[in-house]
Amino acid sequence: MKQTNYHLFDFMDFDPALQKDEALWKAYAPSKIEERDGDIVVTIPYQKQLHQEDMAPDMAVPQQSYDLVIRAYEPNIVRVFTTMSAVGGSSADTLQESDDMLQFSPEVKRMALRYLHGDVIATNGKRVATIDLSTPHLDHWSDLLPAPQPAPFITFYPDGDERKGIALSDDHFSPPRYDALPLGFCSVCGDAIATKENERATISFRCEADECFVGTGERFRKIDLSGQTFYLKNQDGQGVNNRRCYKNIPFYMSSRMYGAFFHTSDYCKLSLADHSSRSVQFMNDRATLDVFLIGGKTPEEILRGYRMLTGFPPMLPLWSFGIWMSRMTYFSADEVNDICDRLRAEHYPCDVIHLDTGWFRTDWLCEWKFNPERFPDPQAFVQGLADKGFKVSLWQLPYVAQGAEQLEEAKANGYISTPVSGETAGRETCAEDSNGGDTDGSNFSALDYAGTIDFTYDKATDWYKNALLKPLLDMGVKCIKTDFGENIHMDHQYHASTPERLNNIYALLYQKAAYEITKDVTGDGIVWARAAWAGCQRYPLHWGGDSESSWAGLAGSLKGGLHFGLSGFAFWSHDVPGFHSTPDFMNSPIDEQVYVRWTQFGVFSSHMRYHGTCKREPWHYPAIAPIVKKWWKLRYKLLPYIIEQAEESTRSGYPMLRALLIHHPNDRQVWHIDDEYYFGSDFLVCPVMNATPHSDHRSENAVGVRDIYLPEGLWVNFFTGERLAGGRWYYGVEVPLDQMPVFVREGACIKMYPDDVDSTDDMDLSRAITIEIGKDFAGVVITA
Repeated sequence: MKQTNYHLFDFMDFDPALQKDEALWKAYAPSKIEERDGDIVVTIPYQKQLHQEDMAPDMAVPQQSYDLVIRAYEPNIVRVFTTMSAVGGSSADTLQESDDMLQFSPEVKRMALRYLHGDVIATNGKRVATIDLSTPHLDHWSDLLPAPQPAPFITFYPDGDERKGIALSDDHFSPPRYDALPLGFCSVCGDAIATKENERATISFRCEADECFVGTGERFRKIDLSGQTFYLKNQDGQGVNNRRCYKNIPFYMSSRMYGAFFHTSDYCKLSLADHSSRSVQFMNDRATLDVFLIGGKTPEEILRGYRMLTGFPPMLPLWSFGIWMSRMTYFSADEVNDICDRLRAEHYPCDVIHLDTGWFRTDWLCEWKFNPERFPDPQAFVQGLADKGFKVSLWQLPYVAQGAEQLEEAKANGYISTPVSGETAGRETCAEDSNGGDTDGSNFSALDYAGTIDFTYDKATDWYKNALLKPLLDMGVKCIKTDFGENIHMDHQYHASTPERLNNIYALLYQKAAYEITKDVTGDGIVWARAAWAGCQRYPLHWGGDSESSWAGLAGSLKGGLHFGLSGFAFWSHDVPGFHSTPDFMNSPIDEQVYVRWTQFGVFSSHMRYHGTCKREPWHYPAIAPIVKKWWKLRYKLLPYIIEQAEESTRSGYPMLRALLIHHPNDRQVWHIDDEYYFGSDFLVCPVMNATPHSDHRSENAVGVRDIYLPEGLWVNFFTGERLAGGRWYYGVEVPLDQMPVFVREGACIKMYPDDVDSTDDMDLSRAITIEIGKDFAGVVITA
């Protein structure tokens, strides 16, 4: 029998075509609808399809029927759940209201539903769904093609707004040629009931021709994701300018003002008006579908609904909003002390010093212990830095390497994954990429990793928290960099999960453990994390990975940060001025203009850390050092405003870094703008991401050029006081290197700190002043 290539599965990388031992089952019209314990349960029959190019029912095989559960919650949430997996499957195949991803807020309350003449009505009187059982009207004149197969015609209204129904899509060119199915699944055994783990299920919703989509995680793409398909499998992003992704989040938001959260940690795919411009299509690599449809009048309301389901981000400590200094890497206590002393002597304000891979006995050989020769008294070292106003952050990763001091203990107690019988220990990089090959990751060492710490095992989690991290935190370390976590050993076995089911959610379990022990010991919950999945916003903060130090790296980072904020996360950072050099990854010098422009972007980001493969301290670049110091000082003056906005972000749907569409959803322009953003509620920031050299070719005299879009209203340049009308573009704006276009609305009030400080230890936020952007406002002058 030849391999069948149904159009429906063309976009699936799991296995784009049906194999000989697989069968496709299509959903038909409901056979029964009943009220059950406050839910509406719709029985959906599925008909096996013939194994051929054109879809046609295999009427020799009996239908299989599965229940579709419709459940409603306050406020404005409709849940759609179905499973075609075998009875007795995992908890992921049952309808759960609490798990690692789900953490319902008290505001989320179930509403009992009634079914009345095709309408699903909630107790508040809103219609939340319609189920159309009518027979479509035909003007029959031809038998040239077969009639369409039956389908379930169900439309959902999560906020009761019947103008924007979310309808299942039975999308086809002609009856045999389907582009999307409303519901469907694959079975491995042909005409048998689904029993195997490698089955998959699909659901599709109709979309409009001009509909835009955002979110899906830290997506390094243009702001409107329409016309693209994404493989939601966490993997090392290897930069910020490709389709790979450190942080996939199975959530998108539509310009029609609804969001969809696919509650799964399985590998899955999401096609946003790509395979068919008439449909949003989702496929899960498990025969279970659990979708939360979230309504709202504004993007903030929709994002708040998502956080009500998966958790709100907690507030971070004041010091974390200061400047972090790092590079790859500092190797000794003397080196670190020299850098910190110079920062203080030259009055570069700074709060955190980060030690990357070089604080161990051997560079990259993570043993969670300081090198005794280069750091002879770690506790005194950490305390000495604290006395100067510096908090210490330490790098580590969730793998135990061959040769590590803890290896035998970890293996003997089952704290790390173990090779499947007959296999040899793999490397951290053994996770497959989206094309089925191996990915090298960004582990720049040549170490072999014996196993991944197994956070599905409670004793392994306790060991990681109390034996590995707690001694460091007890000596005064304030933050653990939870690097990596996108990839795990795929050829290993884990205590309570298969590697395929664990891969995506591993980041959540890993960061939760580090966050909890840090909060328990220091009082401040915080991590510095690279990977993420749904729910990780509860364990901040996250940064954008290994960006190239270039204009492309800067632009890609901003795109990723905007989509990340549109995926439920409040806090996000990036390596200033990009992580790696080019063309020589480790050794090419940094472009000074990129250094300044990325610094300006960092000042107006939730968190600001310098890090990368070569020198990052500003005095190594004397031509631009005075400009950099000026912007550092501004960062600290803005901390009262930043703290105010951060607190608001923890109790709302707002991120700190906001796409313009969050505040202007009805402005069609802003659904396509990804090089401007709001920082909090008041600042509209326009980073400069290019350079036109001055005639004397000195960096400090360079000029960047950009177009600026200002939404409706009257806008004031924060630094010059210039007034500009909104609702229009300003083209070819020239911006000297020491400046960046930042605007506020007339009438805004901006809290600022009145004095220069060396760190947040010197600040008393009760002394903050308020700058009123009134008619007499002439701009804020920043000086070095």
